[in-house]
Amino acid sequence: MIPIIQTAITILTFVLVLGALVLVHEVGHFIVARLFRVRVLEFGIGFPPRAKTLANRGETVYTLNWLPIGGFVKLEGEDGADNDDPHSFANARLVTKLLILFAGVFMNLVLSLVIFTGIAAWGEPAVGVAFNEVAAGSPAESIGLVAGDTLVSVNGKQYSAFDARVPSEDLRAHAGEQVSIGIKHADGTTQEYTVTLRVPSSPDQGALGIGKLKGAQVGTITYSLGDAVGIGVHRTTEAFGMILGGLGDLGRSIVTNPTTAPPASGPVGIAVQLGDVLWGLGPLYVIYMAGLLSANLALVNVLPFPPLDGGRILVILLKSIPKVGAKISLRAEQLTYAVGFVALFGFLIWITVFDIAKQLGGGN
Repeated sequence: MIPIIQTAITILTFVLVLGALVLVHEVGHFIVARLFRVRVLEFGIGFPPRAKTLANRGETVYTLNWLPIGGFVKLEGEDGADNDDPHSFANARLVTKLLILFAGVFMNLVLSLVIFTGIAAWGEPAVGVAFNEVAAGSPAESIGLVAGDTLVSVNGKQYSAFDARVPSEDLRAHAGEQVSIGIKHADGTTQEYTVTLRVPSSPDQGALGIGKLKGAQVGTITYSLGDAVGIGVHRTTEAFGMILGGLGDLGRSIVTNPTTAPPASGPVGIAVQLGDVLWGLGPLYVIYMAGLLSANLALVNVLPFPPLDGGRILVILLKSIPKVGAKISLRAEQLTYAVGFVALFGFLIWITVFDIAKQLGGGN
């Protein structure tokens, strides 16, 4: 494919994926605000400047904007200014404010769950381990395995490309035991074998006795709806925890060595990764990555840092404390959001510099 066309498709993929995740987030705010009759002044697709007014329905104007990344919801009184409007965000009950702000995070988690569940129900790529070496006198040799065969299952268990566990780990876990293994031969036929694994005498020795391993796709795994939901819940939780750990690593990197490339990517890095996944693995993997990014967006937005949702939640909670809230003026609140926005934008610029340096081959 012509490089410029491939680059254009990569950019379009990034815009569509990130835009969809942000838009779903804003839909969460919109739905809960309408549910509690908080006045929504505008629901925008993309960011200003405004390109077109799509509709005026009741008190809400629906707009299409020129910057095609996500969208936004503008609420009456969301700047914290007092007014007499009973449907203003500023005059809503504390629990209503918290629910509206948390709704975006919740929607991103739901989207992750839907994506992971949908992929599991549709069919995930199954992976096996191809081997090009069989050790003499090994259990593998004793049952007639040969170089070029592929291990596809252990005790009936297949392995998804989206799981961290691989067949060789289960072989070592059952060292010294009798197991059944599924083997796909070079001619495409599959066969089940029963074999007693050996106990490795060193870390370099395998329980089955196969070597020169390489991952290989060996069909698909399709789960029932119930199992797919369970997998979706597990992977959403796992993704959230993985990203939380990544934030810890990022924080330590910034504090200890801010001049080296951080263990994270900004918009440019994410776009490049999406492109690599699209062209190297295919659309299904891009959708899976969208699930990871949705969980990422949920966690980032719940952080207690203005002007993110978590930061706004923190300010609202502080203002609800009588002796503390009275000391927080509207000007101080707005200044906090402004400083937080500048800091957040500065962080994005900082991390983007490293993303660009990586693409130009500059390393650190």
